[in-house]
Amino acid sequence: MYTSFFGLTEKPFAITPDPRYLYLSDRHAEALAHLVYGITHSGGFIQLTGEVGTGKTTVVRSLLAQVPENADIALILNPRVSPLEFLQSICDELRLSLSDTARSSIKYLVDRLNDYLLAQHALGRRVVVIVDEAQQLSPEVLEQVRLLTNLETATTKLLQIILIGQPELRELLARTDLRQLAQRITGRYHLEPLLREETCAYVRHRLKVAGGIGPLFTTAALHEIHRLARGTPRVINVLCDRALLAAFTQEQHRVEPALVRVAASEVYGRRVVPAWVPWAAVVGAVVATALVALALWSGLRPAANPATHAASNLSTATARPLTTTGATDAAAVDNLPNTATDNAAAASLPSVTSLLAAHAAETGTDTAMTRLFTRWGLRYDPLQGAPCPQASSGGLECATLTDSWVQLMQLNRPAVLSLADAAGNEHQVLLLAVAAGQAQLALGSNTAGITVSLPDLERHWFGQALLLWRPAFQPVRTLSQGMRGAEVRSLQELLRQAAGHTDRQPLTDRYDAAMVRDVQAFQRQHHLTSDGIAGMRTQMVLDAVASTQDVPLLNGLPNRALRTTAGER
Repeated sequence: MYTSFFGLTEKPFAITPDPRYLYLSDRHAEALAHLVYGITHSGGFIQLTGEVGTGKTTVVRSLLAQVPENADIALILNPRVSPLEFLQSICDELRLSLSDTARSSIKYLVDRLNDYLLAQHALGRRVVVIVDEAQQLSPEVLEQVRLLTNLETATTKLLQIILIGQPELRELLARTDLRQLAQRITGRYHLEPLLREETCAYVRHRLKVAGGIGPLFTTAALHEIHRLARGTPRVINVLCDRALLAAFTQEQHRVEPALVRVAASEVYGRRVVPAWVPWAAVVGAVVATALVALALWSGLRPAANPATHAASNLSTATARPLTTTGATDAAAVDNLPNTATDNAAAASLPSVTSLLAAHAAETGTDTAMTRLFTRWGLRYDPLQGAPCPQASSGGLECATLTDSWVQLMQLNRPAVLSLADAAGNEHQVLLLAVAAGQAQLALGSNTAGITVSLPDLERHWFGQALLLWRPAFQPVRTLSQGMRGAEVRSLQELLRQAAGHTDRQPLTDRYDAAMVRDVQAFQRQHHLTSDGIAGMRTQMVLDAVASTQDVPLLNGLPNRALRTTAGER
């Protein structure tokens, strides 16, 4: 489905083992070396264990591809059998002819197998039995396996047995009644999950084999995949496949950490949040406890629980208007409470924690997107697919941010924020406006929004946001020196408006050196990368500052420069 969108020749993350996609990490290579040594030099038992999905089957397939020419292999894939059926399976794998009488007798099967092993030994050949999923073997079968190692000459074991299984195999072999078998294991290796660097290399390797050009996953996304998959290759495959599908449906050509968490939520069937969220909740609880203890120690009478107070008064709090200072440009755009009056006002506002708890049923993605589209005069239909294609059909473009708060303010558009409650659950809430250290959220039935403290809101924000904007042309292209056309003319007009130029010199449709200087000046003023190239970020900020369109804004100050930190094109 998504292969052509990403320029791939095939799906790179199928969970079926394909030799073309083989990636041996250092630990996989070491495990393979143990098995190869066991086939060529050892005798008795070799044990390989590992958690589900860590690549044991991949190692076995690699082993089969490196089997020496003088070795015969009997591969047992179904270990849930009786001792008789187990011996029958070995003989069938070695293509031994058996009469009906021999097939029904353990003694005859062992005798036939012993004759075969002696004959192969005389020819200088080795015989190896590989048992996959060996943790499923019954104690009776394991005892029969042990007896097979008694087939030997005066100097050599005639049969090499390799047991491949999950960690339960180690517990099984630790049983007292199986100690004789455990004592004959000459080599043990436990396959650990991939390290973070190995996970990154693993994903890039599979993408390269599938024809991928360039990084489809950001480094942060790869680190998130490792965290959520815990280095397990099979889970890595599933997460990567789902993340690429999510990126395809949202028409994003690179996978960000937020999309990885969306994929993980689908795979695990529960909300997946960034790693810092649970720790933040713990730290918050510790700080709250410390403050209460300090209040008690100081002889202060504890006030009523603010969360309870806010929850009981939400009906009145929702109608509280958003206050603005309007004293100076700086005061209007800093949006930070710096006075005792601001602090007192913030203390009287409902807490974000209580609001998320009270409105949990309406903080899903569909509700937030419906409200965002309504702000732009569009209708969002969850049944019609992803929101971004729907926005595009209405002349809008999506912008997904994983940046800082000041960069969100820089773009000056209502945005759907990902917020975390005290338990680490994720909520999607529409941010309507920001001013004077306060913010309005679209929650409940109040169309004016609910006012909260901006610092309180920032403490619950993941750093992820989705907003809409209306570009002059679709699709949005990066504009640079040497380009010509109506897009360049529109860019020049916006640059003049942003600079406050009143001259009536004719506009040009050529991106020349003078326009490069104008773009650089605008980028420096707004703390963007000053390279003279008008990428999407530059165009969005320029539209927010200079546009005279009737569009929804966060602060209602489209013609005032916004203070920002370092940004992007």
